[in-house]
Amino acid sequence: MNNYFGRIRVLIFNIVLILALAMTYLKYVKLSLTPSVDVQSIPSMKERGSIVDRNGKHLAVQTDFYHFIVTPRDIKDVEFFAQSVAPILNMNPYEIVQQINANSTKSFLYIKKKLDVREQDELQKVIDQNNFNFAGFERIPGRVYPENALASQLIGYMGNDGVGLSGIEYIMQDTLSPQISSDMTADRHGQNVYLTIDANLQYKLEQIVAEKMEETQAESMMLLAVDAKTGELLSYISFPNIDLNEYGRATSSQTMDRPAVFAYEPGSVFKIFSAAILLDTGSVLDTDSFFCDGVYEKVFEHDRIRITCLEHHGWLTVRGALQYSCNEYFAQATENIATPAFLERIRSLGFGEKTGIELPGETRGSVKNENDRLWSARSKPTMAIGQELSVSALQMVQAATAIANKGVPIQLTVISRITTYDGKDLFVHKPVYKPQVFSERTTKTILSDMETVAQTGTGSRANIRDISIGVKTGTAQMADLVNGGYSSTDFLSNCLAIFPTDDPKVILYIVVAKAKGETYAGRIVAPVINEAANVIIDHLGLQRGSALGASHNGILSITPSVPVEIGDTLPDLTGVPKRDLMQLLQRNDISVQIKGDGYVKSQIPAAGTPITENMQIELYLE
Repeated sequence: MNNYFGRIRVLIFNIVLILALAMTYLKYVKLSLTPSVDVQSIPSMKERGSIVDRNGKHLAVQTDFYHFIVTPRDIKDVEFFAQSVAPILNMNPYEIVQQINANSTKSFLYIKKKLDVREQDELQKVIDQNNFNFAGFERIPGRVYPENALASQLIGYMGNDGVGLSGIEYIMQDTLSPQISSDMTADRHGQNVYLTIDANLQYKLEQIVAEKMEETQAESMMLLAVDAKTGELLSYISFPNIDLNEYGRATSSQTMDRPAVFAYEPGSVFKIFSAAILLDTGSVLDTDSFFCDGVYEKVFEHDRIRITCLEHHGWLTVRGALQYSCNEYFAQATENIATPAFLERIRSLGFGEKTGIELPGETRGSVKNENDRLWSARSKPTMAIGQELSVSALQMVQAATAIANKGVPIQLTVISRITTYDGKDLFVHKPVYKPQVFSERTTKTILSDMETVAQTGTGSRANIRDISIGVKTGTAQMADLVNGGYSSTDFLSNCLAIFPTDDPKVILYIVVAKAKGETYAGRIVAPVINEAANVIIDHLGLQRGSALGASHNGILSITPSVPVEIGDTLPDLTGVPKRDLMQLLQRNDISVQIKGDGYVKSQIPAAGTPITENMQIELYLE
């Protein structure tokens, strides 16, 4: 030992030790002299903004869900645990045992995801009573859709990670849930998005669409109602739809936003735009006549055109051509307009381009040009009757705003307002007018012609009698995606309406795809226009020609709304109307979930329960 610890070794050891201590001391001194830095925690998002209708009716609201988790390796009596929690989870105890045994060595296992506050509360009681210290919950942000399937594709859906996956939830993600940054000094709320749709009107029109879907056994159906003065969508319907609270079970057909993404040939409805182009360019006059003998034939150097008509209409002006939907009139009339001018006018209406509405995945449709490899001598006349081009339902109503607004198209929108969580306006929609595409005289002629279609033409079943309405129907063969060409069994029936024609307020458009049995638009879609238009007229309070006059002193007696107040304990809210509960959604100290519509039927927790911070309250309405 004495030989190993020689003088030289001890000296070297001491030198190394002294150097190490010196370095440690110097680092300590340096750190002590460095100014301290305040560490600020990044604030978390308190609440995702709500999506509401134009009147403030809640369509998507913030809530919390819970994932039920366990540590399998710490569970002593698996069967007892499974028997205890299975009834609350609505699961088979054997299924729970299998899950745990299959992961017995793991420290983390999800038993069930997305439990609501009631299930979480009941499970917590069982956990506390039985000292299940291996079980707990993972709290995740969630979304409740009080109106279930109403306007489902428009509203869209939020995923488990708090990010929108479709519709307004997706496209307005940064508005509903702003990005959190380190320079924020306070907790943030998302902004509230007010849609342009009226939920009550939407519900009434969805009932009509649902009945027609069942009656026709159609594959799909769309209905759009637009404010002709502002471009705001009053109703936005795409069927089949899906209960947003069950979005995980939806099929691709149910989640498809057809008005925005589905491109199709519109058929004869497109003739109103062709007629407007021909009149506005002076290619034809409203007094010019063309003779229809049932077929249009034209022979070119390398091509031969043959377009048939349903009838032998004889001599027709543009009014008669629209009234009887004459193919031959339009085929002959397009000889008077140069192809580039015709195509340019079609594009000026927005066809071939996205409308720019606040929705994801919008299609451009397609409008060919003369250099297209599929262009032929028959392309121009067939485009005039709504074939050899594809459109979306949104493009059709966008173009119709030009007819309804004296030749000036209006930008479509589904966003009415954006507000802060406490109701301060950040954005209020104002109509956006596009460059004029038709003269006022042209649009008056077209509206008058469309009114004739409703009175005595192919759209007579849409006629309302006591209010002026202009319509145009169309039935188009759909593409055969298997064999190519057109299908002999699949048809698309659509109808466009504008009313009142003397001062247009509403544009209404309906599309039915692949109906079984009757497919002629004048028979299956025009009656739906009639029914839907009547609902809209009454809902908006438009004046009818046969409406009876009545005198009134101008004084209305309205029972005032009494907001609910919650003090130290939860009151009995049974029977309270939904409108009196709305202010509870703005409170930061408690979380309130309102499910359903009407009046409170039941509540969780029960009346008399002491109020605690961040308490979860669920109210079920009928």
